[in-house]
Amino acid sequence: ARRKQRGLCILNGTGCVTNVTLRQPASSGAIVTLHGRFEILSLLGSILPPPAPPGITGLTIYLAGAQGQVVGGAVVGALIASGPVVIMAASFMHATFDRLPLEDDELAAAMQNQHYQNGRAQHHLDISDLYAMPQNLLMNGAMPPEIYSWAPGRNLSKT
Repeated sequence: ARRKQRGLCILNGTGCVTNVTLRQPASSGAIVTLHGRFEILSLLGSILPPPAPPGITGLTIYLAGAQGQVVGGAVVGALIASGPVVIMAASFMHATFDRLPLEDDELAAAMQNQHYQNGRAQHHLDISDLYAMPQNLLMNGAMPPEIYSWAPGRNLSKT
């Protein structure tokens, strides 16, 4: 993926692996090497080509041991297959990396968004357009219960 400048998204995996090195998701972030054979319960992650930061890409795996124990974390070493392993993945060209603003940057993002909207026509959606009903049927934005499918109905007569 990196050589061909393609993005890769690992959706799932099945099979068995041996001697896996993981970073635990706990606050300690301890690195643990698991010796023996483990069945893959879940494998997911992504690999993005540069200029994406290297810390963004990675694999997360959840494994089941021979005694039924379940362990998981971020893969930090090689995954060595101990039998057939099937991976479901999606590959895409022209992969880009966009970082969403942090909470501290929300004001700056709002200012940037407002600057962007000033350069083009803004679309205003009227509430009557939203429900395809005339405004007089909408009671201060509240919908009458008759238009909902779960509104109470009439009593059925036994005739």
